[in-house]
Parts: sequence; C-alpha cells; structure tokens
Amino acid sequence: MAGRRAGVADLRGPGFLNSDPTELKAALTREARALGFDCIGITMPGTIESAGKYFLEFIASGGHGDMDWLAAQPERRVDPRGLWADVRSVIMLGVNYGPDQDPLAILEQRARAAISVYAQGDDYHDLIKKRLKALARWLVATAPSDVKVFVDTAAVMEKPLAQTAGLGWQGKHTNLVSREFGSWLFLGAIYTTLELPRDAAEIDHCGSCQACLDICPTAAFPAPYKLDARRCISYLTIENKGPIPHEFRKAVGNRIYGCDDCLAACPWNKFAREGREAKLAARSELRAPGLAELARLDDAAFRALFTKSPVKRIGRDRFLRNVLIAIGNSGEAALAEEARRLLEDASPLVRGAAVWALGQLLGREEFEAMKVAALDHERDDSVREEWQTVA
Repeated sequence: MAGRRAGVADLRGPGFLNSDPTELKAALTREARALGFDCIGITMPGTIESAGKYFLEFIASGGHGDMDWLAAQPERRVDPRGLWADVRSVIMLGVNYGPDQDPLAILEQRARAAISVYAQGDDYHDLIKKRLKALARWLVATAPSDVKVFVDTAAVMEKPLAQTAGLGWQGKHTNLVSREFGSWLFLGAIYTTLELPRDAAEIDHCGSCQACLDICPTAAFPAPYKLDARRCISYLTIENKGPIPHEFRKAVGNRIYGCDDCLAACPWNKFAREGREAKLAARSELRAPGLAELARLDDAAFRALFTKSPVKRIGRDRFLRNVLIAIGNSGEAALAEEARRLLEDASPLVRGAAVWALGQLLGREEFEAMKVAALDHERDDSVREEWQTVA
C-alpha cells in the first residue's frame, strides 16, 4: 500500500502479427505461465461498478484512515477508463505466495517477531513488475497495441478486477480468495488497447463461513465484506505514522509488520498448491527474528537487514515502535532492558513506545520511580503523555 506510481509503465510498439484473438489469448496464457504467473484472466472496463460504489462509500466513511492517497481522485479507481481512456481489455495476473508453514504459529513465540508472510522475502512489487513488463513486451511484439503495467501502486482496483477476470472472489475479509490458491495471491494488471476474449467472473464461495471475521484481533470488520482500516493491524503497523492507539496495543501481540490472521484462517487455503517459486521464498532471518536483536538495530543495520524488503519502507523509527509494542506484550522481563535503553532514542515515536513497553514489564513501584526521573528532562509532549497515561 506504499508508493503511488512506482508500479506503472508505458510500453508501446508496432507489433508484427494481427493474431486471431482466441489464439492470441491462448499464447498469452502460455507466455504468462512461462514467466512465473500462476493464473491469468481477462476482463474489460465497466465491470466493477458495484465495487466502485462500495469504494466511494468506504472513503466517505473515513475507513481509509490516514491513507490520503486512496481518497485522491477516486474517479480514477472506480473504472479503468478513469485512469486510461483507451483501455479495452484488462489482463489480470496472479502469483502464489502461499507459506510453507503455519503463519500463525509464531504468535505463540512471544519473544520473537511475527512478520507478515508477504514481507518475509524480496519486495513483491519489484518481482511482479519485472514479470509484468516482460509479458507486456511480448504482447506488444506479438500484436499491435499499447499497454500499461500496474502492480498495487496506481489507482487500480485489482481485487474487483481479478474477480471479474475469474481469478477468484473478494472474501468477507475483502481480500481475493482463489479456489486454487486460497488467500495467497499477489496481483498485477496489464491494461491494453487490444480487444481480447473475456473470462467469466468468479462467484462468491464464502457461504456461511466467517472464520476470517471471527479471528481478527481488533474487530476490524464492522460487517462481512467491509473493512475499517483504522482498526486493522496491518494498517496500524505499516501505514500509521504515529503512535499505535492504546486500545489496540495488546491485540497487536508480537506482530511487528502486518497481520496474516484473516488470510490464514480461510478454509480455502487447504486447496492451495504447496510450495512457492524460489524468488518468492521467505528469508530465514525474517521468519521468526528475536525481538531483542531487532530492538538493537540502528538505521544502517535496519536498512541492511531489510534490503529489498517492503519492511524498509516504513523506516527504522516506525519499525522500532512496532518492536517495542511487541516487547511490551512479550511478558519477558529480560526484554525490559531493551526498552529501557531506547528511552534515550532520538525519535519521540520510539521513546513513547519504550515507555509503554516498560509499563507492561516493570513492577509499578519501579515504573513510577522511572517516570519521576524521566519527566524532569523529557520535553516532547507525546512522550510525556505516554508516561502519564500508562497503566
């Protein structure tokens, strides 16, 4: 959800073959699979009116929180032609990133950090964009056309388009669900001026199941198919730039970047194909890193550890804010020393989170003594408020 235009590319070329649309589509599918895409479907503009209506209601309700980029020029999102008037077909593609182990098991290891499955490897924006561009170049060379390439960073409603292209359906957790890959698909889109045969839209297969809603730690779903991002742990730990609201801190647990609970609870995951393409594999050092080690990262070490990772985009200060909330939830008294050291950090965001962590791990008498000393020299109002409100 970070970065607005990095995933967009214009590719133009004369092409050399006026292929039969059906044959062209079959060749396109073969090429997509050869490039590492696990699924492909084709839809057209004008197919996501209902999703566009819901999106406008979502923005009007304020459910997008501080993600102001979502609310900017909403008319460009509700129909592909709002972004590019010449588009005639939308090619939707998916890459399976299903985990090779239970992503919720780490939640029981309270002294270790839970990083969302999608962020345990290299940044998918870069990986998928390379494949999309390669496929787009092939298409331009095969049939005269203009194309635009998008991967999660422009004004494109990928999930509704993926549903109308037959890749899956938007589940009650608002994410795409596939009968073949469960809730674990990265999506990308190619807009083209070609008229290509359309695929049938997928229908909703959620039925009466609401496992994804029931498992949400912060009750971020006011109703099935509706999300209040302001309550979502993924939003709170990634998009939110300020302190994590007190009411959600306990529920965050040891999740330091994102949350997989609603995705992992989906029963359709049992049908997902096992294994992941090698370049999407998780890095061993990001599967279950220790909170103590993460708390000691300075800016250079943070950047080194998360090179090519989406985690790097939130910056060291927000990252340590998340780590300190997890430390406060760990119940490990030994980790209080890490929080105590970060009381001297240059960032008020980090210092405030350290105060909260110490309030959870220290005895009341020791904490109150530290508060008296700290308030003598702390000048940042937000940190002073943390000292005053921690209970």
